[in-house]
Amino acid sequence: MSRRSEDEKLHLNVNILPSGSHPAAWRSPTGRPHGFIDIALYQEIGRIAERGKLDAVFLADTLALPVDSICDGPTWSLDPVVILSSIAAVTEHVGLIGSASATFLPPWTLARTFLSLDHASSGRAGWNLVTSSDPTSAFNFSADPLPPKALRYEQAAEYVEIVKALWDGWAEDALIADVESGVFADPGRIEAPNHAGAHYAVAGALALPRSSQGRPLLVQAGGSPEGRDLAARHADALFNAQLTLAGAQRYYCDIKKRAEAHGRRGADIAVLPGVEITVGETAAEAWARKNALDELIPRDVRIRHFAAHVGIPAERLQWDEPVPIEFDDLLTSSNMFGFVSAVNDLNVEERPAVGELIRRGGAGHRTLIGSPTEVADSLEEWFEERGADGFNVNIDVFPDGLERFVALAVPELQRRGLFRREYDEPTLRQRYGVG
Repeated sequence: MSRRSEDEKLHLNVNILPSGSHPAAWRSPTGRPHGFIDIALYQEIGRIAERGKLDAVFLADTLALPVDSICDGPTWSLDPVVILSSIAAVTEHVGLIGSASATFLPPWTLARTFLSLDHASSGRAGWNLVTSSDPTSAFNFSADPLPPKALRYEQAAEYVEIVKALWDGWAEDALIADVESGVFADPGRIEAPNHAGAHYAVAGALALPRSSQGRPLLVQAGGSPEGRDLAARHADALFNAQLTLAGAQRYYCDIKKRAEAHGRRGADIAVLPGVEITVGETAAEAWARKNALDELIPRDVRIRHFAAHVGIPAERLQWDEPVPIEFDDLLTSSNMFGFVSAVNDLNVEERPAVGELIRRGGAGHRTLIGSPTEVADSLEEWFEERGADGFNVNIDVFPDGLERFVALAVPELQRRGLFRREYDEPTLRQRYGVG
């Protein structure tokens, strides 16, 4: 694969997890146990991200209380759009990407919510399309069980077409607002979807004109073949889980080819693997921080979390032994296909012990621990070798872990010419080259 041109810059989003990406974040001396419901903390994270010139903040979501693990730490609680709206109020540039389920929320409601956020933030909103994989979530919306994966993606394909039609319903010149003539809008330039499909019926247009960026950035997290194809057809950016460069390169190439098969350019979709970063002024400082956090979580708890992610009974795993089974069967049945596939790549290439698997990607994403130079070296390698167009960065503990990343790693990436020094584009879509 060809190397990058000097004009190409990588994208960096920060993934806002409750307290931080490390499971002990809320117990850390710098952590905030109640931060997951503290709007002030989210606003602080937004300000730090903007100071670092990051592309966007990103929020995942859950639609059910994880009863089995609630004792271990905080989970997502506040509505992502409420959090993002609060961040929009105290920032001017950083993008605002939130997750919302195409399986449970009506498309008209979702379209209005995210277009409202887009107007409120002057063109900085993005929607992360998810289809929901937790079976317990379904019963919070109806008595019906979670639809099978194939059906969820079939529904999502129809759903996203409706949302895009709603966002594009007002032509650019539909809003006239001429106070002298008294003409406010031209109904002939507003197109209702009038959609009646296999899964949805949506008649009327939104009462919202297009935003300053046209419509919100469309994002997806896709690991399965169904998810990859949906993203390749519609997404402007794609989050994924990768633990090896070779696996990331295969995924990257596959997504670009799928996009081209749908009549798009490969450059129309940015591939952004997740990466967990702990950075210090020296590698020793970074490792001391990581080890101190690890010591707060007993090994049996860490094994239990890992086992739940990959779908293996925890009693079959030993810390100092490789995973005793192959992952092939899990890949066909897991709701966490992308993560299991990434773990499988690392397992096949190196056969590490379970403890090493957990250390290098136990929460679903590659772990980077080191000095600013070491962190930048790894990010640059994946970017230059076309394993990524950028990264969805997970931070060990909020807010000080993000402060360290912005103060130490970002300047090193800027010094190498890999990352922006200023925000040059007014909207999120323009920042991603799709505006």
